[in-house]
Amino acid sequence: MSCSACRDGVAVPFDFTMAFHPIVDISTRKVWAYEALVRGPEGQGAGWVLDQVTAENRYAFDQACRVKAIELAAELFNEPDGPLLSINFLPNAVYVPAACIRATLAAADRTGFAVDRIMLEFTEGERIDDVEHVKSIIREYKARKLVTAIDDFGAGFSGLGLLAEFQPDVIKLDMALIRNIHADRGRMAIVKGIIATAGLLDLTVVAEGIEAVEEMEALRALGIRLMQGFLFARPMIASLPAISWPEEAGQAVALAG
Repeated sequence: MSCSACRDGVAVPFDFTMAFHPIVDISTRKVWAYEALVRGPEGQGAGWVLDQVTAENRYAFDQACRVKAIELAAELFNEPDGPLLSINFLPNAVYVPAACIRATLAAADRTGFAVDRIMLEFTEGERIDDVEHVKSIIREYKARKLVTAIDDFGAGFSGLGLLAEFQPDVIKLDMALIRNIHADRGRMAIVKGIIATAGLLDLTVVAEGIEAVEEMEALRALGIRLMQGFLFARPMIASLPAISWPEEAGQAVALAG
């Protein structure tokens, strides 16, 4: 099975690299995953890179991002049973799921990075016009033992309706829900409801965008143990940042990740 995008061989007309940002397990004080975030070759932000993505090169860019992330991850954290590698993908750049996943699988095989340690995230913020197509993508990825995730959950177009349609393995709560959650009854109630729904569907919940100890403690009280944010570390280009593990008193102790 193939598609014209796979056969055409369009090259990405600009250079880029990846920064890595940890998702930590506060109950074990270990890194659960590293998210690969696209950056320019001189450290430019994701916006600089994404501004150069067009309809013509979107497929090539999506494929190149996956390969680049896997190659760098294999150099940085390829120990057995190590952290997951989280890669963002563009659902609208996947034409034929079984064909479009080949480069990802080939990169994993070539570098020795276990496929079941790769998590592919799509954002709720990207409008999805063909629900059945996205369902087919997730089914294909799950059949290949890849982990699937919805990023920025709670801030996009569809909300809880996405869970009924797609049933991913992981949902990542958007930072808009997390910010000052310790002082906001509305956010607290919404996140509590999402956690309950996720529990019934057997989904893993990650909270992203944590910047304050108070936010971390409020989320911990709700039962969330997987967290991501500047409180713990900032992304580092082509390397792994040290983790700062906040104490309950609010003082951070810097430890190696």
